[in-house]
Order: sequence, then structure tokens, then C-alpha cells
Amino acid sequence: MVMALEGTMSPSPKVKISITASHDGGNIEVISHTESEISTAGRTAKCTVTVHVKPDVYTELEKIAHMQYFSFRAFVSGLHSSTSSSGGENEDVEDGKEEHNEEEDNSIKFLTVQYVVANAHAVSYPDAWPGTTICYTDGSLESSDDASWRRNLSTKYVDGKLTWSQIHTVNGSMFFSYWPPYTYNRHLKLVADCSAQISTRGGICSDYNPTIESLAQTLEGREIECISIGNGKLTAWIQHRQHPGESMAEFFAEGFLHRLLGIGADGELDDATKIMLEQYRLYIVPCMCPDGAVLGHLRTNSVGANQNREWATVHDHYEAPTLERSPEVHAVLSKMDETGVDFFLDVHGDEELPYVFFSGAEKTPVWGDRIKHLHGYFISCFQRANSDVQKDIGYPPPDSEEAALKYMNVATNQVSNRFNCLGLTLEMPFKDCATNPDPERGFSPDRAKNLGLNLVEALSDVHPYLRAEGEFWSAFSKEDAYVVPTDSFKEEGFVMLKKRFYSDVRPTDA
Repeated sequence: MVMALEGTMSPSPKVKISITASHDGGNIEVISHTESEISTAGRTAKCTVTVHVKPDVYTELEKIAHMQYFSFRAFVSGLHSSTSSSGGENEDVEDGKEEHNEEEDNSIKFLTVQYVVANAHAVSYPDAWPGTTICYTDGSLESSDDASWRRNLSTKYVDGKLTWSQIHTVNGSMFFSYWPPYTYNRHLKLVADCSAQISTRGGICSDYNPTIESLAQTLEGREIECISIGNGKLTAWIQHRQHPGESMAEFFAEGFLHRLLGIGADGELDDATKIMLEQYRLYIVPCMCPDGAVLGHLRTNSVGANQNREWATVHDHYEAPTLERSPEVHAVLSKMDETGVDFFLDVHGDEELPYVFFSGAEKTPVWGDRIKHLHGYFISCFQRANSDVQKDIGYPPPDSEEAALKYMNVATNQVSNRFNCLGLTLEMPFKDCATNPDPERGFSPDRAKNLGLNLVEALSDVHPYLRAEGEFWSAFSKEDAYVVPTDSFKEEGFVMLKKRFYSDVRPTDA
């Protein structure tokens, strides 16, 4: 949608702003824009752009059309720019502070846009908006511009609407996203880089028998690629981005795969990676839901399947997984049955909690002293490797074993019980990370990649105990103990309204 901002300051061109979501992963619908207000003295124009987040395909199991993730491009033209600044939120443009001539007095130099997500109250997790700061960049969606993403600190959730103000000072594009996108083109580049590294005879990872294969095709014909590597006796599976709107998961995968395969390394793998690759045979799926990612969905694939509720049949008249609805899960689970699993990690993002945290198989049949102590120890190992990780805040465990059985269709619960192994779900924040606050950037693509890098140390440290017998945990320190997580924390505007499990939408009748 293109909006021309009419003015009386001839002969300057009309200032125009165009809003699109045509890039893969884009999601927004333009509803309206206000007439512009133009100030000759300040050489500024102002307008309001109102948008709606578009929903995923309806989810039959959960009886909801999920939505929350958005990403769009604003393209501005017609500004007379005499500054190299790309603009920011709520900047003050003072009259008379710049050198200008008489012709420039007739030119609009700044466009202030108030962006409004009018249906923010109707999303899957409206309780997540307080404390959220949306992300923006005047760069591209390529990896070279990862560091250009910033947080708009004017973001507010008021009267059911999410709003922020942005001052555009140069002509050109700016992307706005709930969290920075990981595009399908970038996914293909990651897979190509892995393939090139694997196929290099005598390459730095060739001693560890790396392979790449497609486990299946999605319903829209995209591959579910799996990279495997390692000489160890134990088998570890790490999968990412079951929920397509949680793009931080694939940034994590990129960091992890780059380190495992030595992509970008200077001549050889680091010592910690070499040790870990002698301990495990690893299977890594960098993106479980490429169809949903391309479509700009929050939680589902192209036919409305929430993959993290497709790992078992737990409801009458809803078989899962199936080739017709969830071939991605069906293929991965079938491959797991071939290889076995000694460790499982499912990588996600969470809208509400401003922390990196883990959820396990609490209260399911496999949960006991062994798994409980492994769970606590692994998180401690990861925490020592990366200070963004913490134990105290997370999803509360189910109240009872009976309640947990209703969630055996969740990947971590199903895999942990199916293979009697340690299984965890890793959640990274859409918000800033409260353990290491950075208001300007928040929890960023680079931090997600670094977290992926540090999985190497955590996996290596937990390895001796994964299939150990006896009370091996007696050697652990008090700091390594399991901590029952809570989702109650102090943040302005956050209220824990209703308990939820495994990233479920909060029940309205609770």
C-alpha cells in the first residue's frame, strides 16, 4: 500500500510511504493511514499507519488461528535529506539547528510515522506485549546486516493496541519485525554452506563422518534437511524452529552448525568441538517448519498443524503425526526410531518471559531422580558456558502426573519417554534478556547464535552422565541441582494471569 503525503511546499516532491510484507516471512495487513500533518517551520511531516497481524491457518486441535509474529517493510521516498542518519524513535528535530538554504525550507526532511498494530489484543499471547520492544533495521535481511537490528524503545501496548513512533530521515527502506526474520533464502544458504563443508575431501570436519540428507518434503515441497556428524557412541538430536515465528531458533542453529562444521573457522576445529564430536553422533535439523516460516506464521505449518502438538495421539479423533498434516514430525520421529536418542533438545522462542530458560519432561512417566538431576546439571553446564542462561524463571511444571499425560504430544515429553533419555526444550526471549539487559538491541540474532555456539560445552560436560548407572548425581554440587521454575517475576506491566504449560495459550476458563 502506497500513501502520498500531500503538502503545499512546491516544488518539492510528494513524500510517500509504502508498506509491504512481500518478503518471505512477511506478515502484515495495512488497514488505514491518516492524512499527514506538515510543518513548514520544522520541515517535517507526520502520519499514522494502522496495520493488522494476519493469522495462521486455523489449528484444528487447539481450535484457534494463532497469530502474533509480524514483519514488514516501509519504503519512504520524497524526503529532502541532508543528514546521514537513518532515523530513530522519538527523536527531537530542533528548528534552526541545521545549516540550510532558502530552497531547503520548502522541503520535507523528516517523516514521523506512528505505527499501530490495531488487533494486538486479539493475538495468541496478548499478555506478552507489556515490556516488548519491536525490532527495526535500515539494512537488509542478509547475515551481513545482523548487527544493524535495533529496538524501538517507544513501543507501547495501550488500549489493546501496540504502537511505536519512528522518524524516517532518509529515503529508502526500513524493516520492522516482532523479532528479526531468518529468511528461507538464508536457510538455503546455511544448508549450502554445510553441504560445501561436508563435501570438501580432507576438510576440517571430514574426520567426523559428516553427512547431509533430506528426511522428507513438506506439504509445499520444501526439504527437511538433517545434518549429522560425530564419532561418538551416544546419539544427540537437536531440532529447531518447530514454531516458524520463533526465528531466533534458526539463528541458534546457524551458530551451532558453523562451529560443528568449522564454517568460517581458521584452518581447524577448536579443541572443545573436537572432544564433543568424539563423544556423540549428532543429528541437527535446522528448520522443522519451513512452510510456516515462508508464510509468516507464528506456530503452524501450511495446513494449520502446530508441530509441537503432533508427536503423539493423545486426543480422540485426532491422530498424530500424519503424512497428510505433519509430515515433518512424522519423518523426524521415524529417523529417531532408527538411530535411537540419548539426548534431545528442541529449540524455541517465548513471547512472554524475558529470559533464556528450559522446560523438561517434568511429571511424565520418565521423570525421576535420574532425569531430574540430569536436567539440573545440563542447565548448570550451559549456564557456565553462557551467562544468558538461568534456572529460576520458566514454565511451571504440570500440577500432577495426570495433567502431564495430556501433553505427551509435545516433542520433549514424547522423545524423553520414548527413548528414556534427557530431553529439554530451550526457550529464548522475544524481549530483551533480563539476565544481561541491552535495551538498544535486546536479545539479538548474534546472542542467539552465540548461545548455539556454547551448546558444545554443555553437551560435552553432561556426556559422562547421560547413560550412567547408580546415583551418579551424588558428585554434583548444590549449584547443579534441579530448580522448580516459576513464571512469576518482577517486570512493570507484567501480571501472571493464568497458568500455562509448554507455551500453550493461557486458558480463558482458568
